Amino acid sequence: MLPGIGFSEILVLGLAALIFIGPKDLPMLMRKLGQFVGKGRQMAREFQAAFDDIAKQSELDDLKKEIEELKRSNLMTQAQDDLANVEADINSAVMRQSAEPAKPVDPPPPQVTGEEKT
Repeated sequence: MLPGIGFSEILVLGLAALIFIGPKDLPMLMRKLGQFVGKGRQMAREFQAAFDDIAKQSELDDLKKEIEELKRSNLMTQAQDDLANVEADINSAVMRQSAEPAKPVDPPPPQVTGEEKT
């Protein structure tokens, strides 16, 4: 845990600044100090915003990769399902043909030629 600056420490620093800097220059110094702290905070906010943008971009790239992988795996699964359906259709057609009794083939009728008519 970091030690904090309490009210008594701030009061001592303010009195020391008043004594060493003087009442004439103290408001100008406090204004400059406030501007310096404001610029520091602004830089920290900009850094945090840039860091957040980088993190979001990284997360978006990861999500894009995951979506592409899911698309590819979905296409592969769909192709496998289609092939399985075709295979099942072929197998059922073969089973139907083998289950049907073979029909006897009628012999062709005898051909009558002109010489046999006598």
